[in-house]
Amino acid sequence: MNKIWAIAKKELSGYFRSPIAYIILIVTISTFNIFFYMIIDSNQEATLRDIFKVMEFLLVFIVPLLTMKLFAEEKASGTMEFLMTTPTSNTAIVSGKYLGILIFFTLIIAMTSLYYFIIEYFGAPDRIATLTGYIGIWMEGALFIAIGLLVSSLTRSQTIAAICSYLALFFLYFSISFIQYLHGPAEALVRYIGVFSHSENLAVGIVTASDLVYFLGGILFCLVLTRLSIENRLWR
Repeated sequence: MNKIWAIAKKELSGYFRSPIAYIILIVTISTFNIFFYMIIDSNQEATLRDIFKVMEFLLVFIVPLLTMKLFAEEKASGTMEFLMTTPTSNTAIVSGKYLGILIFFTLIIAMTSLYYFIIEYFGAPDRIATLTGYIGIWMEGALFIAIGLLVSSLTRSQTIAAICSYLALFFLYFSISFIQYLHGPAEALVRYIGVFSHSENLAVGIVTASDLVYFLGGILFCLVLTRLSIENRLWR
């Protein structure tokens, strides 16, 4: 556990030593704030359901920027070989990198908690729906990060990692649009794979075992594949 935490701290400090973390924080929070004001002013309702939809959409663009260098940069700079020869298990390496970026993402989400206190002061929001909505956004972001981590482990190029992550996340986010052209098992499969069906339930306060299995199982699946990926010497 100490090694995992050490790698996570290294990843976090690496982000905050460069302007990228601050740029992402400022741009992301500023964008969230603008949409929060516009949505509340337009709807005149004490709910965050619509802002959750905006946050969900923007995650598709934000997460690849956070994850593209996690392994790709290590491979391109040659430090991956050194990291693999240290007395640290591959599981610890993957878990540490994932934890580091997950903490950074959690910080972004935590900074939006002010929205709840604002609508609580001026109205009477559904507290359960707000809580599950935040849990849904956090789990969706955690899944997207796991996907981005996996993609980054498959290439030396940060640009390719970002593009492939965008494609994967766009598919998960927009797959619901293709349901109208499908029928039977294919429709059910695409509906389940698409992230929208699961996050929509949480946004309205509905928590099901299927949704939890989708997010947690997807995260674990991607982390396992990432571990297998860095063990594969083909990238050398």
